[in-house]
Amino acid sequence: MVFTVFRSDDRAVTTTDWLTSRHSFSFGDNYDPSNTHFGALLAVNDEVVAPGAGFDLHNHQESEIVTWVVSGTLVHRDSAGHSGVLYPGLVQRMSAGTGVEHSERNDAWPDLAGSGTEPVRYVQMWLMPDRHGLAPSYEQADVRERLAAGGLVPIASGDPDRDAVISVANSGATLYAARLRSGETVEVPGSRFTHLFVVDGRLGIDGIGALGPGDAVRGADAEPFAIRADADAEVLVWSMAAGLGGR
Repeated sequence: MVFTVFRSDDRAVTTTDWLTSRHSFSFGDNYDPSNTHFGALLAVNDEVVAPGAGFDLHNHQESEIVTWVVSGTLVHRDSAGHSGVLYPGLVQRMSAGTGVEHSERNDAWPDLAGSGTEPVRYVQMWLMPDRHGLAPSYEQADVRERLAAGGLVPIASGDPDRDAVISVANSGATLYAARLRSGETVEVPGSRFTHLFVVDGRLGIDGIGALGPGDAVRGADAEPFAIRADADAEVLVWSMAAGLGGR
């Protein structure tokens, strides 16, 4: 079992007049051949978008894109006819499949007061599917009640035995989320590839030490291990049974 810690300040950053995007892996103009993926995970982008701005229609193929809003709101529209507004406690999955265009903007949304008026922060994660040639699809769900019940909650999975809220087209991958009170401890399941990302707060892991916002831990062939909230914290954990190409 080998763990590697990646600190928040070491992430590559893309900055424009409306966007700050911090990358956990090679992304866009920030290319590092030693850090292109982990397991089947291709991207973990921690993004802040200004009001009235965002990504206009652009194309994706053969990727599972999971979006987790931390603060503010984000409007999604795609060429398959799906649209919706994302907010904290709601998870979204878009399967690009054979190809789809979508936009993500910090715009106002009808009937949601205050939407599009403040910067939106969200974590967007790209996962390689293990089944290709699928039609594009879209799913979103409110998970606030399940998070409030405590523990590590299976949010998105391709494994039907995980009882996740939404599905992804990768049978060996599960995304867990937790909102932990200070002093609370939860166990992360073992897996071939484990990627833990601290969204907010502070965590402690025996043998690793303290982790803060934006820090990440990657574990290869990890046994189950405990994480402890040293302050109220939010964490996202991917457990993956295989990497790219099923390896």
